[in-house]
Amino acid sequence: MSQTPPTSKAPWDQAFLPPAPQWQGASQALLRDRADPWVTAFEADPDHDFSPNYVDTRQWFDKLDAASPLIRIEPFGVSPQGREIYAVIASKDGATLDPKKPLLLVQAGIHPGEIDGKDAGMMLLRDIAFNGKAGLLDKVNLVLIPILSVDGHERAGAYSRPNQRGPRIQGWRNTATNQNLNRDFLKLDQPEMQALKRLQAKYHADLYVDVHVTDGMDYQYDVTYGYNGEDGVWSRSPAIAKWLDNTFKPAMNHSLEAEGHIPGELVFGVDEQNPKAGLSDGGLGERYSNGWGSAAHVPTILIENHSLKPHAQRVLGTYVFIETALKLLAEKGGDLRQAIIADRALRPTEIPTNFVADDKPTTTRAFKGILYETYDSPASGRAEIRWLGQPDPKPWTLPFYGSHPSLILTRPAAYWVPRYRSDLIERLKLHGVQMEMLSAPKTVSVQMLRLDEPKIATRANEGHVQISIDKVTPETRDWTFPAGSVRVPTDQPLGDLAVLLLEPQSSESFFAWGMVPEVLSRVEYIEGYAIAPLAETMMAADPKLKAEFEAKLAADPKFAANPEARLSWFYRRTPFYDDHYLLYPIARESAS
Repeated sequence: MSQTPPTSKAPWDQAFLPPAPQWQGASQALLRDRADPWVTAFEADPDHDFSPNYVDTRQWFDKLDAASPLIRIEPFGVSPQGREIYAVIASKDGATLDPKKPLLLVQAGIHPGEIDGKDAGMMLLRDIAFNGKAGLLDKVNLVLIPILSVDGHERAGAYSRPNQRGPRIQGWRNTATNQNLNRDFLKLDQPEMQALKRLQAKYHADLYVDVHVTDGMDYQYDVTYGYNGEDGVWSRSPAIAKWLDNTFKPAMNHSLEAEGHIPGELVFGVDEQNPKAGLSDGGLGERYSNGWGSAAHVPTILIENHSLKPHAQRVLGTYVFIETALKLLAEKGGDLRQAIIADRALRPTEIPTNFVADDKPTTTRAFKGILYETYDSPASGRAEIRWLGQPDPKPWTLPFYGSHPSLILTRPAAYWVPRYRSDLIERLKLHGVQMEMLSAPKTVSVQMLRLDEPKIATRANEGHVQISIDKVTPETRDWTFPAGSVRVPTDQPLGDLAVLLLEPQSSESFFAWGMVPEVLSRVEYIEGYAIAPLAETMMAADPKLKAEFEAKLAADPKFAANPEARLSWFYRRTPFYDDHYLLYPIARESAS
């Protein structure tokens, strides 16, 4: 049964949102008339403020698949609630895509309320099939994921995203298991993300576009997008970033502007109460698509269409973006592939990570702002922003705050992962990390890391209780790894990604996400009646130990006043103490 668009607005009709600036872009000519047999549900809606549900979207694509030899559906996963996750492939190659052709992968609906990419993709694929745009596929192939978070897409209603102007029925931000897929690009918890990784491994996109919608401040831009390394700043993939800066961005901006859109760089306000306080890059974490893409050397663009622009304006801007990306890959895809090859060959000795915001701005940026005023709100009891919906004719000059690493990791030759952590081994495989599996036990000289005072988070985040560690102490040991354990060399294209996942101090590591909790459990204890006389014997036998203890007492009054801490100090220095406590089980193999 087809989904019927609501005929009236919801009671809470978002009249509280700022007014939208008037827009009459040339891209409106892309809309098909309601009489067109292949009109989409978005186009057929009188207000162009509607997006079809999962069933109707799939039925429409199935009809397109049956009607056009250029289009085929490829299922690639199943959601927690049992819905099929599928891609729509547009190609002139038939069942097997020609690897010589550049490939564009467009993913929509990772946040299902932000569904512009689905509606734009339906229009563009229809036009490729029937309306004279089949030539786009002469030199390039397209894989579209119309809805990645299919369960979240079906938790739909009129009250999903209060800061977003349409569509009037929207999906839910999180999955059925209440997870945000846009935080899962590295840890790979969720079946939707695991399925995406398998699809990416199969098709090896030359350009990956992740389509979102913003929230936050108002401004003139309707299509903002970004990538790690933009404007020449540091990147794990500098050659790719250079191509995106010098080739992709100028051409894309020109194309969007020619169709009446206002493209802008992806930025975030630093102060919600003061729009002119400045902009930031929002961080460079690998848990997001653009951060993962930089570490994996996959050219990745994060689109954030502006939430306060009408759904129609955002969808049409996305259509122009995808079409232009196809044209650019057809013309310049060879140069991008050379950049990918160059970045995959990098093997940096030092790997910056754990990026934090700069305290001071690195530069200033011209910004196309919206006029606003402030008023005293009786609800909040403070001055609030009231956006006026009118473009400020004078560009703003805003300070821009970048990010810098708070930790520099040193690249080892390899990591050793014990077989009992097969779950972590499988996640590494999903990423495409190369590894060598032991067929028999092997004893190797490795560097084990002793964790110093790990801190457990006080609340859960994305289904995990995270753990942070500021300091580790390396210990060289001969360690026996059983059959089924793996050696993960870092001399490989995904070596940086392996470091980020396996170093416990990395904020994106398996350990940081709380996935190696066994290391925090200490086994066996000793009673005071036993350790107290043993400690006295130890001091009598070792004057140096006695002096160290007395120095600790003098330097740390809290320690001196805590009998249990004092006895524990001695216990840790006996052979009875659990040697594996706080000893990270994933070992490092030093570079020779």
